[in-house]
Amino acid sequence: MSRYVFKMPDLGEGTVSAEVVEWKVKVGDSVKEDQVIAEVMTDKAAVEIPSPVTGRVVSITGQPGDMVAVGAELIAFDTSGAAPAEPAAAPKPAAGPASAPPAKPAAVAAPPKSNGPAAAAAPAPAVGARVMASPATRRKAHVAGVDLATVPGSGPGGRISAQDLEAVISGQGGAAARPAIAARKGVEEIKVIGLRRLIAERMSAAKRNIPHFSYVEEVDVTELEALRQYLISRQPKGTPSLTYLPFLVAALVRVLEKFPQCNAVHDAERNVILRHSAMHVGVATQTPDGLKVPVVKHAEARSLHDLAAEIRRVSEAARSNKATRDELTGSTITVTSLGKLGGIASTPVINAPEVAIVGVNKAVERPVVVDGSIAIRRIMNLSSSFDHRFVDGFDAAAMIQALKEKLEHPATIFIQD
Repeated sequence: MSRYVFKMPDLGEGTVSAEVVEWKVKVGDSVKEDQVIAEVMTDKAAVEIPSPVTGRVVSITGQPGDMVAVGAELIAFDTSGAAPAEPAAAPKPAAGPASAPPAKPAAVAAPPKSNGPAAAAAPAPAVGARVMASPATRRKAHVAGVDLATVPGSGPGGRISAQDLEAVISGQGGAAARPAIAARKGVEEIKVIGLRRLIAERMSAAKRNIPHFSYVEEVDVTELEALRQYLISRQPKGTPSLTYLPFLVAALVRVLEKFPQCNAVHDAERNVILRHSAMHVGVATQTPDGLKVPVVKHAEARSLHDLAAEIRRVSEAARSNKATRDELTGSTITVTSLGKLGGIASTPVINAPEVAIVGVNKAVERPVVVDGSIAIRRIMNLSSSFDHRFVDGFDAAAMIQALKEKLEHPATIFIQD
């Protein structure tokens, strides 16, 4: 046998180890060069590892959730070209209900004994058919709140006896009886690995190390909604609809020019604040794997439609697991929105090492007082959090107020001050 050992590669940016998230192959499998053999997670992103050779897998190192050091043995192959001693197992089906292995047949409880052939075959009365029962049985059904049309009768011609009614009342009847709700048992154990582990660690560190200052302000976006609908009406057919996010980002980059302390990151190792001139806006995106933050680079240099297109592009790349390392790093401030699930207010967690995050809640029409009269206006709340070590409460509130002013008067978003 010609044994080829493949070691955990250096995945860049100072990575010293990586977590095994999923093996795509198993011992005994034959693989081809460049075939994906494993998915691992670094402190930055998920990475798919391709096979460096063609051969048969003879050993693997680490189970999902285990850390493997860079340079340590990851997988070994037999590259001599010999056929496997045993036929390869059938490919592992995709995860999902349809691919679950067949369960062993469960024991089937014997059906309850009937009172005879007539009882087993007697159907419930058809809708609209005359229900046959004695006056005493009818009275008892009325008192018990039971519709006799739902009670299967065991008597001649489907006549409902007192015993038939009693069986339904006591929950022992046939199809008409209300099924019992079984108590549930069992606990599903889910390992916290991969992206979910990384999210948990980062969220814990952010809440543990950063004194969050949260600020909520309501914004009248009636004029912004009118502008949005107007721009949508002028778009060619098939163009994705404009959301509030491009307007928010466009307004935010204008506001940050006057509040540079909010467009910054904290370098904890050197204990310095890095205020960036460029505005790289992270867009918190829910994906099947968990929360990711793809980045719109140089938002300050993009038009409204360019912002909309780039937000869609990086968000879709994150959702489809195609975002590059560069597209998932380097943000200087983050925006987060739950869309229609946005609620009234929230307290977003800062995306460390940034010092600010701007959250968007859902926009709804509400009656408000305008110039002393009640009017229906479209209102949306901004829920934001700041690192109180480096952003004073006054400056945080002033920044959100400036953002509110631009969103309430959207023409000012596009006017150079």
